[in-house]
Amino acid sequence: MDKNQKINCTVESCVYQDEENKRCTLQAIDVMPKQDCGTRKADESMCGSYECGE
Repeated sequence: MDKNQKINCTVESCVYQDEENKRCTLQAIDVMPKQDCGTRKADESMCGSYECGE
């Protein structure tokens, strides 16, 4: 990953989310398609690296 690239994240329940900076602390994330969703919009995908931190 380019050293200047950032992963923005506002999913506060994720264990990898830095709440103060609203950033993902992982070096990379897996983006996965949602099953049976063909809208051709952002809701077709989800973060496959998500882990609940609560």
